[in-house]
Amino acid sequence: VQLQASGGGWVQAGGSLRLSCAASVRTFRGYVMAWFRQAPGKEREFVAAIGWSGGTTRYADSVKGRLSISRDNAKNTVYLQMNSLKPEDAAVYYCAARSRNILSDYAPGYDYWGQGTQVTVSS
Repeated sequence: VQLQASGGGWVQAGGSLRLSCAASVRTFRGYVMAWFRQAPGKEREFVAAIGWSGGTTRYADSVKGRLSISRDNAKNTVYLQMNSLKPEDAAVYYCAARSRNILSDYAPGYDYWGQGTQVTVSS
């Protein structure tokens, strides 16, 4: 499984960005997909996860109501819509995949990782 994240960039506080993660895999719908992020000097932290069909989602408390994860199984792509961005959202964002249908917030529980995309939020 290869994951390619894109869509990062610079935005002012209060702005929006949409991240995408394209997966090179034959059975994309058989994977739980997630987004994690890592800011300089901090540990990688869970952001959001979505189940195989897209019917179940899970979010970190810090992003609830502002960030939204979705997936398009026909396009082998998972998205992270980020609204009302705050300076503390600035980080490298990584997409990840796991085959077991558990929406884990534990990074080592994911088998495959993308290369990361940088999000910068200015105040």
